[in-house]
Amino acid sequence: MSEKIPVKDISPDKIETVDLYAKRENIHTRSYKGFFKNIRLAGVAALFLLFFGTAWLNVDGRQAVLWDLPARQFHIFGATFQPQDFFLLSFLLIICAFGLFFITTFAGRIWCGYTCPQTVWTWIFMWAERVTEGERNARIKLDAAPLSANKVLRRSAKHTLWVLVSLVTALTFVGYFTPIRGLLVDLVTFNLNGWAAFWIFFFTAATYINAGWLREQVCFYMCPYARFQSVMFDKDTMVVTYDYNRGEDRGPRKKGVEPAELGLGDCIDCTMCVQVCPTGIDIRDGLQHECIQCAACIDACDDVMDKMGYERGLIRYTTEHNMAGQKTRVLRPRLIGYGAALLLMIGMFVVTVGNMAQVNLDVQRDRNVLYREARGGAIENVYIIKVMNKGQETRTFTLAVEGHPELDLVMSADRLTVEPSSLLQVPVNVQLEPEFMEGTNMPITFIVTAADDDSVSATSESRFMGPTVR
Repeated sequence: MSEKIPVKDISPDKIETVDLYAKRENIHTRSYKGFFKNIRLAGVAALFLLFFGTAWLNVDGRQAVLWDLPARQFHIFGATFQPQDFFLLSFLLIICAFGLFFITTFAGRIWCGYTCPQTVWTWIFMWAERVTEGERNARIKLDAAPLSANKVLRRSAKHTLWVLVSLVTALTFVGYFTPIRGLLVDLVTFNLNGWAAFWIFFFTAATYINAGWLREQVCFYMCPYARFQSVMFDKDTMVVTYDYNRGEDRGPRKKGVEPAELGLGDCIDCTMCVQVCPTGIDIRDGLQHECIQCAACIDACDDVMDKMGYERGLIRYTTEHNMAGQKTRVLRPRLIGYGAALLLMIGMFVVTVGNMAQVNLDVQRDRNVLYREARGGAIENVYIIKVMNKGQETRTFTLAVEGHPELDLVMSADRLTVEPSSLLQVPVNVQLEPEFMEGTNMPITFIVTAADDDSVSATSESRFMGPTVR
């Protein structure tokens, strides 16, 4: 009879069940100060200045950044892009993707903690809560208190601030698609068109709901980044980490008492790191996908360490190798690969934008008639010429056709004058004597050139049709 393999029971003593449909518990964060908070405030100020300020800048009498959808033109600091230039957006998205991969491999979820709009606007809404409802303990008491005039007044003030921030955010965002000065005037005079009113309402509601009510739930359940970030992590990635070996065992003690005398670690179990966390997690439980690496727990813990007279860094940015007493490698294949791809895409984008033509030419044959006989017996084809001036000044162009020395271009005017960022469409005729026809289908090329600068030109190929030559 064979012996049975011994089995060890490793099931936990207490089984924890999680209700996926449990009501969300409000997270009331505590105010704190620190180095990383100052960095975040400086970054948020720069981002706010960029977002809210750029919409009001003018370049050459036009809004500096304007996505003019009705005109199908995109104006960005003096440069005008057409729908055919939309492929540049793919470049930008790829650059952003590789940039995110690079920074995540190097320093974890820095984007989430410092620059993600969801995080930034959530902090703004939390600030509005503190201004109207008080600090953490006061807000907790207000939540538990019965309905009263004081509670209604404070809640009303909070939601008023939320709506105002949401409205300004929505107005600015829509202002990048509709001239913001006119949009503001229409809003104040109640003269908004239907679509503008709809989008302002939509983005106001979206901002109000996301930053005011959903908050960390967006990070937990709606944002995919929290789920796939671990794929880019390695043992040399900088992450917010609790020093377990130094902090354990936890326990309260008086200031000035050495932890070793009590058989304790440096963690006094004050839970300040939990109270300042915007996602409500305990960083002492280890790395969790809910952690957005905002470093609020680092600032709070460092402040406690200073008061206790202990060394800072019980919670800090560090790597898994560093925690294990090994050397952290800054340059490693994955990081180098992401960095190289990022630089390559940036280089390709710069070269592509730098070499973009200032004029675009499109030629379409008249589809109603393949060809016709002109006076004198010449074969004639009709074309629709579309000249797009992408520059910011009015330009005059000359038009020529190549493909055979005897081709004759017939136009109503010798030159084409095109307004800045405008499209000029004109019909032209091309004639050729029958004896010069080379088959029934000849390739020809139209060339448009700026009268004042030969380097500003564009070409477009087409076909010249004629009868069968016998």
